[in-house]
Amino acid sequence: MNDPATTATARARSIRPAADRVSLAIRLRQLRTSAGLTQTELAGERFSKEYVSQIERGKTRPTQETIDWLAQRLGVDPGFLASGVASGERMRVEAVVARAEALHEAGRFEDAAADFAGVRAGAAAGGVELEVRALAGEAWAKMELGDVREASALLAKASGLAAGEGFSDVDRAEILFRLGVCRYKLSSISTALGLLSEALELAQRSNLPCDLLRTQILSWRSRCYRRQRDLEAAREDVERALELAQALGDRSTTANAFVQASLVAERMGHWVLARTYAERAKSYYEELKDERNVAGLLNNLGGLNLMLGKPDQAIDYLKRSFAVALEADSTEDAAQAAGSLAAVHLQTGDYPQAEQLARHALELLADRVDYLHEIGPSQLVLGRALLAQERLDEAGKWFRAADSSFEQLSSVSHRAGAWVALGDLAARRGDDREAARLYRNAAEALQDVRF
Repeated sequence: MNDPATTATARARSIRPAADRVSLAIRLRQLRTSAGLTQTELAGERFSKEYVSQIERGKTRPTQETIDWLAQRLGVDPGFLASGVASGERMRVEAVVARAEALHEAGRFEDAAADFAGVRAGAAAGGVELEVRALAGEAWAKMELGDVREASALLAKASGLAAGEGFSDVDRAEILFRLGVCRYKLSSISTALGLLSEALELAQRSNLPCDLLRTQILSWRSRCYRRQRDLEAAREDVERALELAQALGDRSTTANAFVQASLVAERMGHWVLARTYAERAKSYYEELKDERNVAGLLNNLGGLNLMLGKPDQAIDYLKRSFAVALEADSTEDAAQAAGSLAAVHLQTGDYPQAEQLARHALELLADRVDYLHEIGPSQLVLGRALLAQERLDEAGKWFRAADSSFEQLSSVSHRAGAWVALGDLAARRGDDREAARLYRNAAEALQDVRF
């Protein structure tokens, strides 16, 4: 089956430039005849009658200079001749798009999405460049709000339009990058990896200044490699991202790269290094007063301190993470902190508290398919807490739910963890044969996983 983004791009390459020419051709012919001019009279001494005829038949696209000259001859606005929208209207639409982009930068995603959606039709009339900006902006805001499938559909349309004339390889790379992030959030890791690699290739071959975009692409591609457990590739990408970010002097981008470097180091078993990277990222976010990301780093530091045998420090970090996330009105980060606290309490033997916190985390993340990587572990912790309290039927329900979440994530190693938990449940019920089967499935699955 063809990927929707690929199909849209292929179609746009063949029809969009022609469609633009035909629209201008129709307007030019109508305006000329309304003015009572022949093609020869319109061409004057500057062009030939044949050139005007080619434009009116959609055989050629005039330069902006030519459009300006023809518009002056016809007594119309150049923007209207080029796109069907007067320059004043285009400026109004562009102002709304710019405002929506500013709202997004300020973290007001609902307001941004509403503005983008409200101006989308006008943006399309204002020209393909504005339409692409509006589509990409609305998609990015919707992704932040958890509507990732709708975001992907909008970006697929934007990608098709950006394949036409008037767009650079950097413009196309930006759209593919955003589409890759959406696919990552939908757990289509292989597709995301392909889109991000294509985006990086476009950015690099453009010879245009785009180091910020390259840094972002590398950071997200590192996530894909990490999810595929190709840790060496993940490390290489995140190191390149860090180098670019630090050269740019962009604190936010550098902080994001340090977060990814910390996660890769953690996966590779370098916990002290991972903690160092996380502390550096947290310092950057604190300087930027980015409470949402501070909450996420406190959560990560809690997990690292737990791995380093410091459960009390871990609980302190995670409680602070939960509090900061609530202050920042970040439900997702609060859910992650609650889930991590549940895991700590499970490990320390406080099963009722682990159950309560895991349930709270799952309530906060209800219906967020882009957070299955957090939902699955909380389901597993909840099942473990229930199993420890001898509530076997309830435990089985949550173990199966976790297995389903991990299956959607296409994570064999996580599914193996769910199978081990189901095996423990079977053993508790005295079904040794079923327990052995599940343990064997988990062991065989892990043999195929690259660490």
